[in-house]
Amino acid sequence: MWIAGQERGLAALSWMARRRGRTSTLPAHLVTGIAGEEAAYFYLRRKGYIVVARRWSPGHQPGDIDLIAWQGQLLCIVEVKTRTARDFAPAEIAVDDHKRTMLRRLARQYVRQLPQATAPQVRFDVISVYLEPGQKKELVHFEAAFGWSEREDYE
Repeated sequence: MWIAGQERGLAALSWMARRRGRTSTLPAHLVTGIAGEEAAYFYLRRKGYIVVARRWSPGHQPGDIDLIAWQGQLLCIVEVKTRTARDFAPAEIAVDDHKRTMLRRLARQYVRQLPQATAPQVRFDVISVYLEPGQKKELVHFEAAFGWSEREDYE
């Protein structure tokens, strides 16, 4: 209930800002992406994940990780793909070879900076978020969507 209350509170604040004419100066696709990441964040929290980072970036290299969460002892690197319409291809298809390579590189950097002596087990997830106007938002969670190497992706 606490998480649902936080989600409703955040939605109410966004609604009030829009009503007062305080809209984002970001491009529409970025606003959509942020809304999808927010929905995925609350979805993971409701499922019991502990989200430790949102939009994590090492700062000195391009790219970021949308969400980093723990599910018990398992570190989950989560890529969120958001769409406002259902196209011919599902949202998760946008996580191509280049994106997976970048996420692996960023995950290695994140794991290296952890204080643990041994690296935790890491899983790469993709969450597709559909925010179609006039419809209830839909989230599809692909656990272990890909692995540390391309070979794992096709086995």
